[in-house]
Amino acid sequence: MPAIVLVGAQWGDEGKGKATDLLGSRVDYVVKFNGGNNAGHTIVINGEKFALHLLPSGILSENCVPVIGNGVVIDLEVLFGEIDALQARGRSTEKLVVSADAHIIAPYNTVIDKVTERFAGSRRIGTTGRGIGPTYADKMNRIGIRVQDLFDEVTLRDKVTSVLNLKNQVLAKIYNRRALEVDAVVEFLLSYADRLRPMVANTALLLHEALEDGKTVLLEAGQATMLDVDHGNYPFVTSSSATAGGACTGSGIPPTRIARVIAVVKAYATRVGEGPFPTELLDSKGDELRNAGAEFGTTTGRPRRTGWYDAPVARYAARINGVTDFVLTKLDILTGLPEIPVCVAYDIDGVRHDDMPMTQAEFHKAVPIYQTFPGWEEDISKARTLADLPANCQAYVRALEEMSGARISVIGVGPGRDQSIVLNDLLA
Repeated sequence: MPAIVLVGAQWGDEGKGKATDLLGSRVDYVVKFNGGNNAGHTIVINGEKFALHLLPSGILSENCVPVIGNGVVIDLEVLFGEIDALQARGRSTEKLVVSADAHIIAPYNTVIDKVTERFAGSRRIGTTGRGIGPTYADKMNRIGIRVQDLFDEVTLRDKVTSVLNLKNQVLAKIYNRRALEVDAVVEFLLSYADRLRPMVANTALLLHEALEDGKTVLLEAGQATMLDVDHGNYPFVTSSSATAGGACTGSGIPPTRIARVIAVVKAYATRVGEGPFPTELLDSKGDELRNAGAEFGTTTGRPRRTGWYDAPVARYAARINGVTDFVLTKLDILTGLPEIPVCVAYDIDGVRHDDMPMTQAEFHKAVPIYQTFPGWEEDISKARTLADLPANCQAYVRALEEMSGARISVIGVGPGRDQSIVLNDLLA
C-alpha cells in the first residue's frame, strides 16, 4: 500500500483538516510532517467542532495512528493542552506517536519571535509569534533542542546553556529584554519529559515498517504551497517545507513510496499575514465572503484576507507538488452570489502572464485578469453527487478543474464530515 501526501494548494486554511478526516477512517497512519502550532484545522463530526493546532487530524479517527513527524516543531505546553482538551471531551489520544527527532520550541524562541516581529515594524512578515521561525532557524544553525534531548538532562542543560550564551546577548543588547535563566528553561522542558516519553519513537522506522506491512500512510501538511519556505511568496512564508517534497524530509519516507499527491483548494481564496495576494477583495464583498465562510484563524482568531479563486496559483501548486487530485472545499459559501469572478491570468506592466511570474517584485504588481461565471441560488449543502448540484454550480466546478492542472476528485459542500461529493476515490 502507498504513502499519500495531502497539501494545501493556496495560502493555507483550505480545509485540509476535513480532507484528512475524510480519509482518516480508511488509512492506518496520519503523519504531520511540517510546521507547528502556528496553523490549525477545524473538523466537524456529527455537529461537534474540533479545533486542532499541533495534533495530526487523524487523532479523531479511532482506527488510525496519528504521528508527529521529525519535520514538526513542538510547543510542549500546547501539545499537552490539546491532548487534555480532547481527553476531556471523551476522545482517546493513546495512539499518538511523536518523533524523537522533532525539535522543541523553547521559551526563548517564543520571546525572540515576538520581539523581532515588533522590531521589524512596517517590514514585519505577519508571524504568529509562537516561536516557529526561530526554532527552525536554530535547527538549521544546529543549536536546536530535540525531543530526545529531554531524556538526557546533562545533554539538555549543556545545549540550553550554550544557546542562551548567544540568545541572551541578543535579547539584552539588541532588544533591551531581560536575560533568561538556564535553570528556568531546563526545568520547564524537563517538566514534560516523563509524560512525553511513552509517546516517543523512531518514527521513520515505524513508518517504513508500516508500509512494508501493507499499511496506508497519509502525510499531512501544515500551512500550504504559497507559504512554503522555498516555493512560496518569500519572505512572506512559513519556515518549513509545506509542499509534497517536504513530506519526505519531514517524515523519513522516501519519494519512491509516494503514490498520490492530494491538494486541497478552496472555491475562493484566503490568506493571513502580510504579502502579495492578487485577487484580494478590499471592499464589502470581501467582508461578506469572510463572514459567510467564517474566515477567522483557527489558531490565532485573526480575520483572513479574502479574494476570488486564483487559477495560476492552483496550476503552480499542481506543478510544484505533482498533484494527482484536488479536493475543492467550501463551494457552498459561494451560494447566492449572482456572479463569481475567477482569476485566469495576471497583467504585469501590460504583459499577460498565464503562470506565476518568476520574481517576487513582479508578483507584487500582478493585476488579476478575470473570467466571470454565473452564480446559483440553490442550497447545495445536501448534495452528494455532481448531478445534485445546480447547472451553474456544475459548470463552475468543471471550469476550475479545466484551468487548475489536475482533476477535482472531492467537492466539499459544508463543514460536516458527511458533506462531501466524491467523484473519484482518493485511495483507489
